[in-house]
Amino acid sequence: MTITQLHYVLAVAEYQNFTKAAQKVFVTQPTLSMQIQKLEEELKIQIFDRSKKPIELTDVGRKIVHQAKNIVNESDRIKDIVDQQKGFIGGEFRLGIIPTVMPTLLPMFLRNFTNKYPKVKLKIEELHTEAIIEKLKDGHLDAAIAATPLEQENIKEWALYYEPFVAYVPPSHPLYPNKKLNVDDLNIDQILLLEDGHCFKEGILNLCKTNKTYEESSFQLESGSFETLVKLSNEGMGMTLLPYLHTLDLHEKEMGNLKMFEEPAPARSVSIIFHKSELKIQIIEALHQIIAGVIKGAIAFQNVKIISPLHKK
Repeated sequence: MTITQLHYVLAVAEYQNFTKAAQKVFVTQPTLSMQIQKLEEELKIQIFDRSKKPIELTDVGRKIVHQAKNIVNESDRIKDIVDQQKGFIGGEFRLGIIPTVMPTLLPMFLRNFTNKYPKVKLKIEELHTEAIIEKLKDGHLDAAIAATPLEQENIKEWALYYEPFVAYVPPSHPLYPNKKLNVDDLNIDQILLLEDGHCFKEGILNLCKTNKTYEESSFQLESGSFETLVKLSNEGMGMTLLPYLHTLDLHEKEMGNLKMFEEPAPARSVSIIFHKSELKIQIIEALHQIIAGVIKGAIAFQNVKIISPLHKK
């Protein structure tokens, strides 16, 4: 049994296809198939049910894959241990970022980071929080940037900044004359929300402390982007809430529709998160330092109240 064979098993388990798995691990399909067959012969069991389309794991195969993930992850950490001992900041680093943070934060720190740490090969994925947590636990991500707290066992959170919620209120809306808003002014029925899967939507629902679900409202309209929500708001379809950094790119005319909240302003905590067993701490510390440095010039809010991104039943 070899680590390479286990890598091949994990690839097939993930893609449920020998050809795609072979492409993923950069070998020919016959080579991959032969190595998995040799492992099955050695163990005297079948890991995959090849009669199913797509290929499925057998009962014992599921147990083997679970253990193989642990073995492969631990073997990969040997190089991490050496790098950490040498203080080397380089190599591949897989970073997930939630969609409501990616477009505003990434341009602020990426060039600075790559210039200062050219030996780090960042592989960045835009993922919803649920997928991020799963990939961190499976070892498919080294770290992620997400709204916190997430209350996940074995996941550490290092806060990067606190980002206030800002209301975007068109002139046609009853709240437009208000210079500042109070949380109690909000009516969930009149707020345009992001679609399901975005933790910022859950934050708004938690903020409004509504006893009924949004789906019970007489008017339902959800979007996948803040830009769309702003355009819909401009058309008189309702108001919306934006993370502060997203307001910096609005047109000058649209800036006049922004309303801040009375202090303590509702806000989200944006953190870099990682599994407690992660060994690439030197890269995580470098990311934290770079991001915290560039964000200071953009967000100077201190008196805020953190709103949970978790779904509250």
